[in-house]
Amino acid sequence: MIQEQSRAEYIARINRVMEYIDAHYDEPIRLEQMADIAHFSPFHFHRIFTVLTGETPADFFVRIRTEKAALQLKDSPRKSISDIAFDCGFSSIALFSRTFRKHYGISASDFRKTEMPLVVKNGIYYSKNGQLLSKKSKVFVAANQELCVVNLKQLIIMDTKIIVKELPDMQVIYCRHTGAFDQIHKAYTKLMQFAAPRGLVGPDSHTITVYHDDPSVTAIEKVRQSACLLVHQEVKVEGEIGKMTIKGGKYAVGHFEIEVQQFEEAWNTMCVWFTESGYEPGEGTPLEYYYCDPENHPEHKFVLDICIPVKSL
Repeated sequence: MIQEQSRAEYIARINRVMEYIDAHYDEPIRLEQMADIAHFSPFHFHRIFTVLTGETPADFFVRIRTEKAALQLKDSPRKSISDIAFDCGFSSIALFSRTFRKHYGISASDFRKTEMPLVVKNGIYYSKNGQLLSKKSKVFVAANQELCVVNLKQLIIMDTKIIVKELPDMQVIYCRHTGAFDQIHKAYTKLMQFAAPRGLVGPDSHTITVYHDDPSVTAIEKVRQSACLLVHQEVKVEGEIGKMTIKGGKYAVGHFEIEVQQFEEAWNTMCVWFTESGYEPGEGTPLEYYYCDPENHPEHKFVLDICIPVKSL
């Protein structure tokens, strides 16, 4: 029991460092700063961070910067590469170019030119034109070339209304999960084991999944998600349970009532909407806002909003 509590506390401290990096990736951050946030000496912090995450603090910091730049290359085609590099905290174009090529295997300019995956179906990625792509955005060569292009409507079957609206700040407690999307239930189990005995769970409770990384630029085993519970009071957290504010702002919001195997199609629907909306993804984290536990739904469906930050093109 003591061993589990100790590990949970260490994870919570490392999560706080990751949150700080997410918010300040465009600034210089020294090892001593990270260690101070985690309440460890720099000597111990470096080793603990590396053991728990599989990356050194410096490698994690550089990866987040690089992936933030990749998202801007993908989502902001009119922004210059030099502006993106400096906005993401790189001190020179030469440093950014070397770092980007090392991480993705191609230059930033070539990355921007490649057709990025828009939707995914059964593990196969497609461009906005229905072109089959590999995960690294290379054109997929099929034995039968007639199969290389499909009608996106064959992949997007969700019929829903998507609107753009202002969302308020939301106070949540959370448990972090890193890795495959279908394993986040483990984080929700820990979250509810903490929240239920404290009277934080009731018929009007709402849960939220926050996505901190985009799988189109981040390897799935490193994609971070937070299993969250909306709270309306001050909560003293402990162990792996943390608290944070989900920033409000302008979001594209699509409402869905779906079965578990339809999440992929729901997200595809949102992605295709962007191509015709006059908007592009904005700063912030996409999320799923759940209205009820599927166990309480007569057909065991998920009732949720998919919310993605937006800004005008």
